[in-house]
Amino acid sequence: MKIPFYRTQKFHKKYLKVTAFVVGSFGPIFFLGTMLNSSEAARWTLDFLSWPIDGVQVYTEPTTRFLSALTGGFLFGWGVMIWCLSIWVYDKAPEFVRRSVLIGLLSWFVLDSAGSIASGNHSNAIFNIIVLLLAIGPMWLPIKEK
Repeated sequence: MKIPFYRTQKFHKKYLKVTAFVVGSFGPIFFLGTMLNSSEAARWTLDFLSWPIDGVQVYTEPTTRFLSALTGGFLFGWGVMIWCLSIWVYDKAPEFVRRSVLIGLLSWFVLDSAGSIASGNHSNAIFNIIVLLLAIGPMWLPIKEK
C-alpha cells in the first residue's frame, strides 16, 4: 500500500516551514503597529479579525502599541522557532516535533479564541479556525511508517 504524500516525514518537514510562516507572518504586521506612522496594517488586521470592518479598531493608544510590540515579538519568535525545529531537530525526533508544534498551536487556539469571545470579538474565533487549519495542515496526523 502506497503512503499518501501528506503522511510522509519529508512532507511534514517541508510543511513545518508553512506553519512557521503562518505563525511568524503576524509578527512584523504587529511590530509595525508600535509606531503611529506605520500602524495601519496592524490596525486593519485587527479590524478585519474583529469583523465587520468598521474602523472601530484604532492604534492611537500607547498601551495598544505596546501590546502590539509584545504580540509581534512573540509571534515572530514562535514562527522562527518552528522554522528552526524543522531544520535542526525534526530529523532527529519528527514525532516529538510534530506533537510539540501541534500542542502549541492548539494551546494558542483555545486561549486566543476564548479571549476573543470574552472580549466581544467572536469573529476572531472563526478566523482562528482557518489559521489553525492552515498552520496544522497535514501534521494533524502522524507520519505513516513504511
